[in-house]
Amino acid sequence: MNDHVPWRITHLESSLGWGGQERRILAELTGFQRRGSFVSLWAPPDSRLAVHAAQAGIPVSPLLCGTGRMPSTIWRLSRWLRKHRIQILNPHSSRDSWIGCLAGTLAGTPLVVRSRHFEVPISSPLISRLAYKDLVHHLITTSPAITNQLRSVFSLPESFVSTIPTGIDLARFDNAGPRVQFDIPPSQEERFLVGMIGIFRRAKGHSILLEAVRQLRLQGIRCECVFVGSGPMEDFVRRDAESKDLLQRVHFLGEREDIPEVMRSLDVLAMPSLHEGIPQVGLQALACGTPLVGSDLGGIRVIIGQNERGWLAPAGDPVGLASALRDALSHRDESRRRSALGRSYVEAEHGHERMLDRLEELYRRQIQS
Repeated sequence: MNDHVPWRITHLESSLGWGGQERRILAELTGFQRRGSFVSLWAPPDSRLAVHAAQAGIPVSPLLCGTGRMPSTIWRLSRWLRKHRIQILNPHSSRDSWIGCLAGTLAGTPLVVRSRHFEVPISSPLISRLAYKDLVHHLITTSPAITNQLRSVFSLPESFVSTIPTGIDLARFDNAGPRVQFDIPPSQEERFLVGMIGIFRRAKGHSILLEAVRQLRLQGIRCECVFVGSGPMEDFVRRDAESKDLLQRVHFLGEREDIPEVMRSLDVLAMPSLHEGIPQVGLQALACGTPLVGSDLGGIRVIIGQNERGWLAPAGDPVGLASALRDALSHRDESRRRSALGRSYVEAEHGHERMLDRLEELYRRQIQS
């Protein structure tokens, strides 16, 4: 698509973290800025997203979400939307969605579109319908499972919700390129590197992977476990690794920006999540040609298919995960074949520009209707 419309777009995000959701918002902002649109972000000044957006040259305004400050924030945002003639207002999380929906309504913003990134239960549907139906013009989700959930909970027509998965930078995430030399003591025995990349939350399943690795080592398969990321459950996972006598085999690398290099260095990327939209890290692994083993649920099932592009394991089942990891590590030719299919799939369906095109098509359709 070459005839890009110079839209006027504002995103809202109240999260302080730096995970897949926040990275997608930044990708949309920088992508549409590159296409000639005016883009801006409202976020807490101390949020990671605000810092990264400012570094990318995105105008950032302070989003003050405390209960006592919400009325003044709504009024300030509504005036700002009118002053800057914003056409598209896109909130993402709970608090910023309430602020955005009310401010957009006051300002008469042409298109208020709410994004939903995770397939988790929706609390208080009768109240939440205001922020998912009555005060928005459209919903965007990252996976068909989330789309189906929203349609069911709020009795929404099919045309009200669009599934637009997160796009991947195909030039950056490729199987050709440098690899990381991990600071792991050398060994004379064959061993495998199994990694997880993402925030330490219970739903990501770090402890499930630890138990699966323990099972594999009992079976004589020597694995080293690499964790990239940070988060509220990190200390718990460290203690869990120690309790399983795995602390010397588990390597906590913290947050890193050289994710493609890390991907290329792993024998398998594991995604033992308990719920998941279309996971960026899974698509990145497929793009890099890294074998992928993930839970048989949600968006992980979508990107792996029926084991065509990776290996599925029952969600929450460390024994099943160990079995899938063993298959992926033992059948290297088959893993490479599935990874090649994964790369082709990402190229066809999940490139960054394809995501922007889908969003632009949605904006055109909604604003012209």
